Amino acid sequence: QLQLVESGGGLVQPGGSLTLSCVASGDSVDRFAIGWFRQAPGREREGLSCVSNQGSMTDTTDSLKNRFIISRDKDMNTVYLQTSDLQPEDTAVYYCAARTSLFCTMDDSRFSTWGQGTQVTVSA
Repeated sequence: QLQLVESGGGLVQPGGSLTLSCVASGDSVDRFAIGWFRQAPGREREGLSCVSNQGSMTDTTDSLKNRFIISRDKDMNTVYLQTSDLQPEDTAVYYCAARTSLFCTMDDSRFSTWGQGTQVTVSA
């Protein structure tokens, strides 16, 4: 059974960068489309970026395309989210999730397996 564990969050100053990792175990990450989401206090969960199974297609929310990059390392069974120029409004818990599908979507209801999340705090 697939399990996901996120890491790489932390406290960063405005303008800083973080690379978040989503390590999969129990199954190959190549069998799943993997998405990154975030949820800030008092706000709905937001879809950020997604990579299809085997990494042939990626999709990122338009407003984040110049700052967030998703990638997959098959050998490490890991999906990464590189973030840059972080701002206080990026403060949230960041989650990765998996769906058994060829295709990406930002609809979180389509994802069945979730990690526990990693906190990203952007503050001076």
